Amino acid sequence: MTDTLLPAAPQPLEKEGDGYFRKGCNPLAQTGRSKLQNQRAALNQQILKAVRMRTGAENLLKVATNPKVREQVRLELSFLNSDLQMLKEDLEGLNISVGVYQSTEETFTIPLIPLGLKETKDVDFSVVLKDFILEHYSEDGCLYEDEIADLMDLRQACRTPNRDEGGVELLMSYFLQLGFVESRFFPPTRQMGILFTWYDSLTGVPVSQQNLLLEKASILFNIGALYTQIGTRCNRQMPAGLESAVDAFQRAAGVLNYLKETFTHTPSYDMSPAMLSVLVKMMLAQAQECVFEKICLPELRNEFFMLVKVAQEAAKVGEVYQQLHAAMSQEPVKVNIPYSWASLACVKAHHYGALAHYFVAILLIDHQLKPGADEDHQEKCLSQLYDHMPEGLTPLATLKNPHQRQLLGKSHLRRAVAHHEESLREVSLCKKLRHIELLQEVLSAAHQRSWLKHKQHQEDDDLLNLIDAPNIISKTEQEVEIILPQFSKVTAKDFFRKLGPLCVFSANKRWTPPRSIHFTAEGDFGFTLKGNSPVQVHLLDPHCAAALAGAKEGDYIVAIQNVDCKWLTLSEVMKLLKSFGQDDIEMKIVSLLDSTSSMHNKCATYSVGMQKTYSMICLAVDDDDKTEKTKKISKKLSFLSWGTNKNRQKSASTLCLPSVGVARPQIKKKLPSALGILSSDSSLY
Repeated sequence: MTDTLLPAAPQPLEKEGDGYFRKGCNPLAQTGRSKLQNQRAALNQQILKAVRMRTGAENLLKVATNPKVREQVRLELSFLNSDLQMLKEDLEGLNISVGVYQSTEETFTIPLIPLGLKETKDVDFSVVLKDFILEHYSEDGCLYEDEIADLMDLRQACRTPNRDEGGVELLMSYFLQLGFVESRFFPPTRQMGILFTWYDSLTGVPVSQQNLLLEKASILFNIGALYTQIGTRCNRQMPAGLESAVDAFQRAAGVLNYLKETFTHTPSYDMSPAMLSVLVKMMLAQAQECVFEKICLPELRNEFFMLVKVAQEAAKVGEVYQQLHAAMSQEPVKVNIPYSWASLACVKAHHYGALAHYFVAILLIDHQLKPGADEDHQEKCLSQLYDHMPEGLTPLATLKNPHQRQLLGKSHLRRAVAHHEESLREVSLCKKLRHIELLQEVLSAAHQRSWLKHKQHQEDDDLLNLIDAPNIISKTEQEVEIILPQFSKVTAKDFFRKLGPLCVFSANKRWTPPRSIHFTAEGDFGFTLKGNSPVQVHLLDPHCAAALAGAKEGDYIVAIQNVDCKWLTLSEVMKLLKSFGQDDIEMKIVSLLDSTSSMHNKCATYSVGMQKTYSMICLAVDDDDKTEKTKKISKKLSFLSWGTNKNRQKSASTLCLPSVGVARPQIKKKLPSALGILSSDSSLY
């Protein structure tokens, strides 16, 4: 979708019988979500072009000595950075386009935030995989054209998954298929020459790698993003819909957390550990918000214990959003997280904090302790509602004294009104949130309700009897937690199963080309068999016919009389051998070689606008080969940080990965020239 928006995507191959694998949705369908993805793809291309131009201008500034030329380049850089800032704001606008992903049912609730899918470029596996099959497996690669086409069609379908469980299953099946492909075709000793490119969902910057780790990590991110879109689509007016939303957001948090723990050095802002930690918090906060809505969904009973429960649930939601906003305000996440997301987290923290104080005010003002009421239970609930009682007040005395109840209730109403006013102020400060009409309506209605209640009980002497409303202790009956991805429930067939069992026929093992031997069994074969798929020659008599024909102990039997034996069991191979009796037997065997060889200890990662760096996804760089002169601590720069002369001299680009904790030593590299960057395809990524 990123490469072109007009031609239709190739359709997956159809197999007879049941569906071979599910297709993705039509990328050209004029739905709201497809339009957003098309806009995201177009923005990615514009950001790519602007970053390339800025990188070239920065390199030109480094080598230019003419003062007029330098001044002209500085002016051009200021325009380019302004252009990039505008493009980033446009991308942020897509990320906060929450209305498209919400349920189509009429609802009066605050919108939830979904994640957009990462975009990618087309990848052609055919030439590389055919060559590798011929070279490594000694088989004709043309015999596997259908399997390679299936793999490419599956990848293409994963670029436009349906927004349902079928779409999630599609992405998971491709993720599992990548495990088979990695074992079959990606040896640890070399790069295969296939460049995988994925665009950052938050900044639009493309990142490329020549191994499958970026591909697998990006698919995991899209699985989590798809779960968020499923969660926001659920009907939040029905209990079943809210339960589905809670489950979807918990699963999204589980996938993103699994991504953070499994792929710890992904060279992309949106998949950095710090950013993923914040996204996990955001998914859990939205799940907790749905739990609160599920409790309030039935007609809320104006009853003491019910109001205590709802108040503490609202306080819990406000607390998790307050923690989320604090996490979004920390470096390095603060620079690249959409400002509208952080603003919405702050808005929700104040809104649900206000609701908690409003419900406590209602239970204090509208309810009186009547004869026969359970005083002990109400006293216990009130004492557990606060972290501390106001000075001079006790729970039981407050319950029995109507005047004290009124004063304490009005203090909660004042705090509720203050929180509502702060949430409305935060919305007014964010341009993107001001355009979400439903958000404004919900916040205004809640503020109006609290203000009218306070005005109804306002008295002239209130200023003489002010009480500070204590904080409400948060509590929930359903603590949300991450749900780890359940890949075992998805069945994925190895497309290249014909190559043989993975335990032997994989990319990290080497063996001799298949050799044919001819022998005749005289009485017995002169050897026994061991193992199971594939079967090995065992206890070979050095004077038997098979040994004299070239068989060796430990050889794997791959074919007998043109019958493929790689997947046959020991009993099946023995039965096949005995079926020939005294006839001449042609058997193809291979010998396993020593696979020990020098391995690459680093993997090239290319990102537009960045210097060529080495990702630590594969293996760490050997520090013993570095001298002290080549080691230096480099300060990490934000996505659009450019300005100081110091930063201009340090790097050919202002794009750097966000850091978490202590900065790592990096190798100082010679910067490529501007012409070299613009003329070489490999340098562009």
